[in-house]
Amino acid sequence: MALVQNKKAHLEYEFLDKIEAGIELLGTEVKSVRAGRGKLEGGRIVVRGGEAYVVGISIPPWQAINAGEHYDSERPRRLLLHRKEIADIAAAEGAKGLTIVPISMYNLGQKLKLEVAIARGKKKRDKRQDLKKRDEERRMRRKEL
Repeated sequence: MALVQNKKAHLEYEFLDKIEAGIELLGTEVKSVRAGRGKLEGGRIVVRGGEAYVVGISIPPWQAINAGEHYDSERPRRLLLHRKEIADIAAAEGAKGLTIVPISMYNLGQKLKLEVAIARGKKKRDKRQDLKKRDEERRMRRKEL
């Protein structure tokens, strides 16, 4: 079960490949994510200096009073990946028309994981077709019940 999801990603992008990554967080951020607070919309993955970072996501502190005055809720957070996975992400980042987006953050045992997708942006007509298809499936399920 996902703790935090990027709901717009499924509408905006066509996923080509999915990768599970660990994420480096502070203790107050872990508590906040487990409480379901956080925003993945607008986030993306960048590779700098041989390491992958997620930028553009927002995770508020668990308790604002205890966070400290220099806490930045939108700071870049390092992803914990194998070298091959980082190389795949770097290649996709350089390819035209591809982007790497976070999809969801979830628990795997005691660890927090971030599901990342290499994606291609959808055209407006593709989005409309997906919405029509989803509506048609809903109608069919209602008729079955």
